[in-house]
Order: sequence, then C-alpha cells, then structure tokens
Amino acid sequence: MLRATASTMLVRIHHLGLTVTSVEASAAWYVRVLGFRRAGDYVSPDGSRRKVFLDHERLGVRLGLCEHARSSGGSFDETRPGLDHLAFAVESVDELGDWERRLRAAKVTHTPASPANTIDGARVIVFRDPDNIQLELISVHTP
Repeated sequence: MLRATASTMLVRIHHLGLTVTSVEASAAWYVRVLGFRRAGDYVSPDGSRRKVFLDHERLGVRLGLCEHARSSGGSFDETRPGLDHLAFAVESVDELGDWERRLRAAKVTHTPASPANTIDGARVIVFRDPDNIQLELISVHTP
C-alpha cells in the first residue's frame, strides 16, 4: 500500500471545474444566487473551450465553469460516472434558514433544510444549478 509522505501530502482543493452549457449564464447564476465573484476568463487558442473562473470571499477554492464547443448537450445527470454533487458548508442551521429565504427570493427550487442521510446531526438543503448539477448547502453543527 502506498503511504503519503511529507512531500506527497495534499493540502487543499485548489479549484473545481464544472462543464456547463453556457459559461455566461452559469457565471451570472453563481454570482447572483451563491455570491461568487467573477475572477477571470479564458478562451482556448482554437476556440474549443471557454472558461469563467469564480471565487468566493469565504471559500478557499476557485470554481471554474467550462463551456466546450463540442458539447454533447443535455443536462447533467448524477447517475452517470463523474460528479454526483457539490456541497458547500455553512456555519449553522440558522444560516440554512437564511439560505432558504435567499433561494426562494432567487426563485431557485430547493428542498427544505432536512437531516442529512449520511452525517449524524447535519442538515442539508438540495438544489440545482442551470445545468441541473446538484448542489447542497450543509451544516454539520447541531442546533
């Protein structure tokens, strides 16, 4: 079995990349609904990919949205191999209530804050982005 050494330890997630159908529409949604900020853009030299990079005041990770010219189309489906969902942590169960109000005001369909299936004491709100990617807001603190 391989073991991590001091020189091979992972220290954090640097960025997450999500494939989307429209980087402009998705970037606007992540900014408006979740409070991200646009941090940069990229277009590949051959025009086959466009990316928008987002950051967030409180997250230590960037979010990269990528639009491929040769996209197969269709919506995200977590039952296919790849990403299942992306969960963002919040500080408290009370904050989940604030998020429910924010999502409702943004007209984003979501579940009410409910007990998480796999983490005792955690509560979670589930919703989807414009490409149907499942997102979650989770509080692992008990009330």
